[in-house]
Amino acid sequence: KLVAVNLSDLAAKGAAPLGVLVGYSLTGDELWDAAFVRGLGDVLRRYDVPLLGGDTVGIPAGAPRTFGLTAIGKAPATGAPARSGAKPGDQIWVTGTIGNAGLGLAMRLGQVEPNETCLAAYCRPEPQLAFGQAVAPHVHAMMDVSDGLLIDAQRMGLASGCELGVMLETIPLSAALLAVRPDVLDTRLSAATAGDDYQLLFTADPSAAAAIREIAAGLNVPVTPLGHAGVGEGIMLTHRAQRIALPERLGFMH
Repeated sequence: KLVAVNLSDLAAKGAAPLGVLVGYSLTGDELWDAAFVRGLGDVLRRYDVPLLGGDTVGIPAGAPRTFGLTAIGKAPATGAPARSGAKPGDQIWVTGTIGNAGLGLAMRLGQVEPNETCLAAYCRPEPQLAFGQAVAPHVHAMMDVSDGLLIDAQRMGLASGCELGVMLETIPLSAALLAVRPDVLDTRLSAATAGDDYQLLFTADPSAAAAIREIAAGLNVPVTPLGHAGVGEGIMLTHRAQRIALPERLGFMH
């Protein structure tokens, strides 16, 4: 997860990974350290990303472990899309499904009967690197959904000086989530504010829709239009054509 969430930041910029730098604390637990190194190697090989270097530091036995990772990438020739580029009239899109990771956390905490799909979404997110690189020339704004779909959409709207109108009924929920939660407004709000999704949220001119769908189909990445950007700022929510008030908590604040 340490690697994946950083690669997701590169995906949001349409960047190709060049390598990572890792900082790691050693406690003297050689079995734990060896397992971490194996896991690190596995995920780096999966995404074909080299370990360029980093640092280790010894800490007292039993002290909390700390991890740091910096991912370095090459921006596309067309330029890295910012979160501030959305324009009134743009169509709003998101990849994948939303809410699995939040439910996966609840499962890890013993609050919900576990299922593999949601646990995997929380523990092993998959950055949308190939899609981010392919779609970057077609988008006006793009960012990854890490803190929650609604709060990240609000941040995009505020940064862009426009209002992102999100239709809650269009937010893509997985069959795994709907197997344990009813498809009602509260479920959709919970999924849209949970965070840890690491999907890509982006806006583009409606004329780019066919190209976006073609890219998505070629990479087998589901994409869903959520609404349109308009005049204003921040975010506006509707559910079945009715405007609704923003929830008190839009996502994770930091």
